[in-house]
Amino acid sequence: MFHHPASHQSPLPSRRQFLQRTGLGFGSLALASILQEQAGAAQAQLNPMALRPPGFAPRAKSVIWLFMTGAPSQVDTWDYKPELQKRHGEPLPGSDAKTGFFTTSGKILKSPFDWKQYGESGTWVSSIFPHLSQHVDKMAFIHSMFLKANNHAPASMELMCGVTQPGHPSAGAWLTYGLGTENQNLPAFVVMHERRPRGDDQIWSAGFLPKSYQALTLDARRNGVIDNLVRPGIQSPSQQRATLDLIKEMNQQHAQNRAPQNDLAARINSFELAFRMQTAAPEALDLNQETDATKQLYGLDNKQCEVFARQCLTARRLVERGVRFVQIFAGKNADGDGAVDDVPWDGHNNIKTNHEACGAATDQPAAALLADLAARGLLDETLVIWGGEFGRTSDSQGSEGRDHNPNGFTIWMAGGGVKGGTHYGATDEFGYKAVENRVHVNDLHATMLHLLGIDHETLTFPHNGRDYRLTDLGGHVIPDILA
Repeated sequence: MFHHPASHQSPLPSRRQFLQRTGLGFGSLALASILQEQAGAAQAQLNPMALRPPGFAPRAKSVIWLFMTGAPSQVDTWDYKPELQKRHGEPLPGSDAKTGFFTTSGKILKSPFDWKQYGESGTWVSSIFPHLSQHVDKMAFIHSMFLKANNHAPASMELMCGVTQPGHPSAGAWLTYGLGTENQNLPAFVVMHERRPRGDDQIWSAGFLPKSYQALTLDARRNGVIDNLVRPGIQSPSQQRATLDLIKEMNQQHAQNRAPQNDLAARINSFELAFRMQTAAPEALDLNQETDATKQLYGLDNKQCEVFARQCLTARRLVERGVRFVQIFAGKNADGDGAVDDVPWDGHNNIKTNHEACGAATDQPAAALLADLAARGLLDETLVIWGGEFGRTSDSQGSEGRDHNPNGFTIWMAGGGVKGGTHYGATDEFGYKAVENRVHVNDLHATMLHLLGIDHETLTFPHNGRDYRLTDLGGHVIPDILA
């Protein structure tokens, strides 16, 4: 490092001497920086999931994303529009500009549900959410979400990856890449689903990030069983440890003579994580450890919502044990609602029967999750996000359904540093398009990362000659919803 000599020791240096000395100092700093980066890269190769400090003080440590697969209607859930009730059957202004994916009538369809105001915030809530309505003062509502895509798979990718093209990392992968995990015995990123949603692996993909950041997926129909986790009965723990040590040594010898290989490092670490998970995962997924009162709170005894209840309770147990990102894709709802299994909220035919069934399948467990996290002191450090891949039209499809609508819909966030009871942005008087403080998914992601202590512009990864980030080339934090 360059040191200014004291004036009584020697005369001031000439300009040439100053530049020479300063140049050497900058060179030393540059060399130190390069060595530090190389050391960091080596450490990442050894343990890509090592806990990494956030860029600034975080408000949240983990995320639970409740993905309402199929796209709930904003005007039948959280975005009350009296004009729909008053002008039912009239032509919808502006409906000549196609919004839906199929063909709509162009006539206003009123909401078939009762609406009431709840909480100190006076938030309007549809009757399909008798339990969640009790928690509106914990929620920050974004009523002005919009996307580009208007079909399920590309819209789901856009919502989770920031872009519609497959092959990009999802929010969960980016977050674990940026922060690592607090629990080395469990995966940092867990996805739960009942039916694989359209777009499936691409929605939660690690994309071009190292495969260490790929999600562990759990099928809710299988009660949390993880493939290939159980040790073969013919092998003792010591034998398995010896086998893994040999495999690790051979892989490391292979890697020493080659350039860094992220996929090889991921493979080595996957063996080690699986070994540690043999004890930790069964305990984390064992809901029998919960009290009967907790099980009833979530609705495990309710046939209408038992699957989603099991997923929400599992999510709480996972974040309680240091898992960074948990995503639940809402599965099949009650029979006879006209929805397709992999997109249950997709109310093309009859919005009333469809959304009543979906509400019954998700309302109680989601409300219990908020209450349970709050009671355990976990809600302050857990960011809960609720929403679908887009909204639905304000005019009807057929006579009683609603088509896809990416131009205006609602997502809410709770806990983890958000300001409860707030409402940000707005759609027009019919709930058709976002018109006030429009929020793209890049803004949603920027806000999520900010709450976890990450500047979205600095979380980058080099790929194909340029630095990529979750928020692509956009994204702004939404300060109005921050506590």
